[in-house]
Amino acid sequence: MTNHEGMPKPELPAYRLGKRYLFLIIRALAVAICMRAASAIPAEHQDSTPQEVFDSMRQSFQANQAKGVHARYEWNLSGPNGGQWWIDVNDGAYKMGKGKIDNPNVTFVATDKDWVAVSNGKLGGTWAYMTGRLKIRGDQGLARKLGQIFP
Repeated sequence: MTNHEGMPKPELPAYRLGKRYLFLIIRALAVAICMRAASAIPAEHQDSTPQEVFDSMRQSFQANQAKGVHARYEWNLSGPNGGQWWIDVNDGAYKMGKGKIDNPNVTFVATDKDWVAVSNGKLGGTWAYMTGRLKIRGDQGLARKLGQIFP
């Protein structure tokens, strides 16, 4: 292949290019799926707090999706309504609380306003992740599973 000046174009080996795109697609998909878990709060609650987001997640729990899952999720949210929350999923059941949890498998880091905006659909989860407004640390597979457990 040549460019518009007739010079040969440098090419990446197809396998490296494919792996890079596959990695980016999987990461974006993981963020999009896990953000569905936080979308349970109604859109009319535009000024809600992170606590209200977590309270609304309780109503959407799907025990059948949590069968066989053993995962600890933690949220570290900064800002005036920030704090730490956790969810411990254990084979079809869960516990939820405020504070830290020992040895989380997945940790979400954001500001309180960004987390609520993502939860309310005002800020896209993928965009928040790609721009650094949402950080996801830990097991990406378990992060994706959260969206199925709390749709």
